[in-house]
Amino acid sequence: MMRMSFVVACVMVASVLAVVGAESPVTFVFGDSLTDVGNNNHLQYSLAKSDFPWYGIDYTNGQPTGRFTNGRTIGDIISSKIGIPSPPPYLSLSASNDAILKGVNYASGGAGILNETGLYFIQRLSLDDQISCFQKTKLWIEARIGKKSANDLCNKAVYFIGIGANDYVNNFLQPFLADGQEYTHEEFVVLLTSTLEKQLLMLYELGARKMIFHGLGPLGCIPSQRAKSKTGGCLTRVNEWVKVFNSSVRKLLRSLNGKLPGAGFTFADTFGPVLDLILRPTSYGFRVSNTSCCNVDTTLGGLCLPNSKVCKNRREYVFWDAFHPSDAANEVIAGRLLADPQLRMQLGISGAEAPSPSPR
Repeated sequence: MMRMSFVVACVMVASVLAVVGAESPVTFVFGDSLTDVGNNNHLQYSLAKSDFPWYGIDYTNGQPTGRFTNGRTIGDIISSKIGIPSPPPYLSLSASNDAILKGVNYASGGAGILNETGLYFIQRLSLDDQISCFQKTKLWIEARIGKKSANDLCNKAVYFIGIGANDYVNNFLQPFLADGQEYTHEEFVVLLTSTLEKQLLMLYELGARKMIFHGLGPLGCIPSQRAKSKTGGCLTRVNEWVKVFNSSVRKLLRSLNGKLPGAGFTFADTFGPVLDLILRPTSYGFRVSNTSCCNVDTTLGGLCLPNSKVCKNRREYVFWDAFHPSDAANEVIAGRLLADPQLRMQLGISGAEAPSPSPR
């Protein structure tokens, strides 16, 4: 009974998604640990890894895969709902692998819009790095099917971009790092959006036309930030900063759509719905949203270590560790995204409008 409303809502979302055309969409994923599916496993010296128990306990075979959650990422769930395989990590592929023609995931735990973000993780693929990897992928595709067909594939593909959280959590909000001391928040947002603009233009030049930028959620309410509050509550100032960032990116995308021929850049906003999930978890079938299922030490990074204690019912918790949603919460967020008409249009989904998972 606890999750009946949520389960019914997800069934409704799935049932109204019409067939996605004759050709399944090719998707390229860029981002951070929220969408990393194993790239960091291939970075020998990276300190941003999740290739150990208890990660993956609710994934296929119950084994860690490099996903920073107990089960699926938001990208995994969206891929499943539109009937395509979840794109594999770029660093697991080669030029001769057929998978490059169906989509690739470049996301890397610890990555940011800024190259200096996550520097203390030693190795990670920043957004600039990820775009360079995509450029190599396109060359691989051209070698396989020819330049014209490769351009056509890239023009028709959908590009999911979810990044920026680390620029706050592992950069601006860290008192020992330079950016938080050098810039006011207003200046920092200008730096982020001007850098992001150059990166999106690079992707456009490489053939990207359909981009979906997943805005930031309420970072002030994640367990690692709540730990800084004397009362354990959400950090209002951080959430206000996130809203400023989201608004700035939304304006950037509108501007680019007006200037670039054929551009269809969409902003996917889940700030409000995710905040509602966190503030009213029982309405969605959850029990706890102010702390993580895995008993983590935020002074030691906030990841779920093999010697950590894990909650008994993982589906009752919104957060898996100090930073990342649980598999069950990712399903709610994915449902919210798929309820967005613009996103469904980008994916070529036709038919009745999908409702979002609603509270009981």
